[in-house]
Amino acid sequence: MRIHFIAIGGSTMHNLALALHDKGYSISGSDDVIFEPSRSRLQAAGLLPEAFGWFPEKITGDLDAIILGMHAKPDNPELARAQELGLQVYSYPEFLLEQSRDKTRVVIGGSHGKTTITSMVLHVMQYWDRETDYMVGAQLEGFDRMVRLTDTAEFMVLEGDEYLSSPIDRRPKFHLYQPNIALISGIAWDHINVFPTYEGYKEQFRLFLETIVAGGSITYNAEDPEVKALVEDFQAPIRKFPYTTPDFRNEGGRTFLETPEGDMPLEVFGRHNLNNLAGARWICQQMGVDAEEFYEAIASFKGASKRLERLAEGQGGILFKDFAHAPSKALATTSAVREQYPDHILVACLELHTYSSLNAAFLEAYRGSLDAADTAMVFYTPEALEIKGLDPISPADIEAAFGRNGLQVYTDTASLQQALQACPLEGSVVLLMSSGNYGGMDLDALKARFR
Repeated sequence: MRIHFIAIGGSTMHNLALALHDKGYSISGSDDVIFEPSRSRLQAAGLLPEAFGWFPEKITGDLDAIILGMHAKPDNPELARAQELGLQVYSYPEFLLEQSRDKTRVVIGGSHGKTTITSMVLHVMQYWDRETDYMVGAQLEGFDRMVRLTDTAEFMVLEGDEYLSSPIDRRPKFHLYQPNIALISGIAWDHINVFPTYEGYKEQFRLFLETIVAGGSITYNAEDPEVKALVEDFQAPIRKFPYTTPDFRNEGGRTFLETPEGDMPLEVFGRHNLNNLAGARWICQQMGVDAEEFYEAIASFKGASKRLERLAEGQGGILFKDFAHAPSKALATTSAVREQYPDHILVACLELHTYSSLNAAFLEAYRGSLDAADTAMVFYTPEALEIKGLDPISPADIEAAFGRNGLQVYTDTASLQQALQACPLEGSVVLLMSSGNYGGMDLDALKARFR
């Protein structure tokens, strides 16, 4: 097959291009900008576009399919040419469905935890050398790619993102996969720019349940009241498997999971991660991995990329960075570090830079999310609001929304860097939470303090 990618540089898009290239497909692509590591990976495979930009002349009638990335605009000239020629245009979720129609599709959904649960499942399957195709939204230790496609694997594990599929397909990605085995880890309002009301956002998960094939299953977090009510009220010929957080204990900075074989030390920590682990165990069981095999494999799981990464340790202190940015994620991460290090001084620093987090109507959702920290900091830049076309937000608005006494709000990178550099290290944990980079903060300089 000859396939052209419009916006080939995206995180999942370039990994899908590489996976199809490995299958022997003829791949071409375009993009107006491509960052690392996408650029180097595409270049190594001979798939990096010769020039950046959009070139309608690349779109010819002999192409079998176009895969359209979210980075492209609806009026993209290459897309217009493809539509003019009547070519088949897919979003990447649609194309992944086509690639997995003869497989058992496992879809992990939820406002939070889906990347970690997907990663746990894949770690276990790899540990036992069970061939599995997949698409996951983070780079995993021991995996070269974020997408794997073969003609032989029985299972296809898909991280079920609720964001839009493409510029011309406004359906959430996880509505397109038609799972045989599905999971919902939690529901907490996100993507306010697409789903302006909580009810509208929650409705997407009900619609997701409707996409599960007859005779399939839904594994769900019974500790989340919204998920529990949604799944237990749903009437369809599918099996339902609830899960809850297993018993565990913290001792000496380590987490021990209680199992039938005794307490087992884990590489990950936090109540939310233990909850994720319980969901992953149920999914693996449905994929043919028994409990004893699961526990042996999961003991060596170190976490998904960008999820509670230990960046540095020394001088009596520890530096973590987490991808958390939504309120539920910030709350879970801050609470997890507090629980793991109860005798340390916890400094938590959250960057607001997504459409949701910078929306004045949504800020109230962050109330209490940093309360577990001894020192709480919030960073945002007025420039980010301007770029996204959002109404101005003042530091006072953020202080009022978070409802946290002594909250420190920073609006420029230099001031934030100075404040973090001045934090005492002895007996402290510094937790950075962001899906961005704090306006280009020098993370290496901060890490150097801990050496």
